[in-house]
Order: sequence, then C-alpha cells, then structure tokens
Amino acid sequence: MQLSWLLFFSALGFLSLFKLIFTLFKWVFITFFRPPKNLKNYGSWAIITGATDGIGKAFSFQLAQNGLHLILVSRNLSKLKEVSDEIASVHPTTKIKIFTVDFSSENVVAGVREMQKVISSEQLDVGVLVNNVGVTYPAARFFHEVEEEVWMNVMKVNVIATTLVTRAVVEGMVERKRGAIVNIGSGAAIVVPSHPLYAIYAASKAYVDQLSRSLYVEYKSLGIDVQCQVPLYVSTNMASQVASVEKSSLFIPTADEYVKAAIRQIGYKSRCTPYWAHSVQWFFASLALDSILDTWRLSIGIRRRGQLA
Repeated sequence: MQLSWLLFFSALGFLSLFKLIFTLFKWVFITFFRPPKNLKNYGSWAIITGATDGIGKAFSFQLAQNGLHLILVSRNLSKLKEVSDEIASVHPTTKIKIFTVDFSSENVVAGVREMQKVISSEQLDVGVLVNNVGVTYPAARFFHEVEEEVWMNVMKVNVIATTLVTRAVVEGMVERKRGAIVNIGSGAAIVVPSHPLYAIYAASKAYVDQLSRSLYVEYKSLGIDVQCQVPLYVSTNMASQVASVEKSSLFIPTADEYVKAAIRQIGYKSRCTPYWAHSVQWFFASLALDSILDTWRLSIGIRRRGQLA
C-alpha cells in the first residue's frame, strides 16, 4: 500500500516537473527562436498612431525595415515631418503618408474619417494597424483628485481613439480577408491586480485588452489577427513622467529593444508580453498574493504623489 502511494506521488512529481520543463522550453522557443510572420502577407501598408515618439516611432522604423509602406498618425505636424524624413533617409523606397490627428480634441472623428477617406480613395492596402497612441495622468492622483479634463483626455485617447481607428480600418481587412491589428495595452491593467492612483488609466487599458481579445475571436476566421501587446516599463517619455524612469536597464528596455521583440509576436496569440524580461516579471507577479501586490502598488503611488505634491 505504501509503495502504491509512493509511486503515485512520484508520478505526480514527474508530471509536474515535465510540465514545468516543457513550459520553459516553449517560452524560450516563442520568445527567441520562433520565426516572425512575414508582415507583407497582411498588406503593403501599415498605420501607426502616436508615431512620433517612443514605441510608436520605433514601430514605424521597424515596419519600414520589414518592407511596409507607412501611414503615420500624430497630433504634431512638425514631428510627423521630422520622423517621416528620418525614415525616408534610412529606407528611401518606403512610401510614407502623414496625418495630423489630435485624439484628445473634439475633431477626432472628423480626423479619422478624413484618413479613412484617403485610404479608400487611393485604395491603400492597409494590412497592419498599430494602435499605439496613449496618455496617462501627469502625476499620481487619488480618483477624486483627477481633473475632469485629464481623465476625459485619457478616455478619449486610450479608449475612443483605439476604437475609432480600428473601426476605420477593419472593414477593408474583412473585404481582403487578411490583416493584423496590434493594440498596445499595459501591465497596469493586466499584470498587476490593481493600479491605484492611476485608476482611470488602468481601466482604459483594461478596455483595450478586452476589446482585443473579443475582436481576436470575432475576426480570426476571417484572416485578421488581433492582438493586445502588454509592455511593462519601457524607457520612453511617458515612463519617465509617471515612474521616474531615467534610462534603460535589464528590465526596462529602450523603445527600439521592445519593438524588435514586439514585431516577432505579431499575428500569433491574442495577448502577449513580447519583451523577455517583462515576461519574467509577469511570471513572478503571478506567484504573489493579490493583497501583497495591491499594497506594493499603493505604496508606490502614494510615494510618487508625495514627491510631486
């Protein structure tokens, strides 16, 4: 009888170890060795919102390097021209169109419709959309302290803009039966159970995640791959503003480092954390109790609020 129990628990231990080893090797393969998809198979043009800084700018360069023509969207015309010229100097065969859209303004619907009209009239084969544009609070604040203009801008840019641009592009993808939509989410909505003192930002990114997962199911059979990418801290202006990130490190990649990893994951799962060190952080966060993570995030938020008060 004792021998039977010993064999039973030994088998369980072996299976658990096998599962752990299999999961590790699968993660290594997906993260470092799985070949990226040929993005030109989705179409010849890519749209990138928030294309003039940080992750959006890095995506623009990487997509041009992958042979796609670009539609760059941002609110700052001079920056758009500057980035367009930079890309053209490195990739002279890349066609580039620029659109000035302020996603926090009251004219955002008209701006997106104008872009949609040009895409339709010129029959641009838009195969890839990167919904990157996003904003957060200028500083950590309790919910009741956040000015209406600030939280309304967060909702307009992170929720309404993502929805509008996706809606403007997806119909053409359905007609062509191919396309890839990448929505940039945030660890604030997914990796940790809460993000106190940035509650509305976290909630807006939770919307992006659920929208992506639902659209993935809706459109997968129509040849359209929808994905929410979940970065943690990346060395960008936004991270510098809200988290005092001054430079890149092992766990905080530059925008270029992040996007090189992100490009490799397009077209696969409905949700992913492309950068390897972010995946490691997510794994360890998943082992912690929610109450511990809540307390930790709250203490960080309060400390940042005190620093900027």
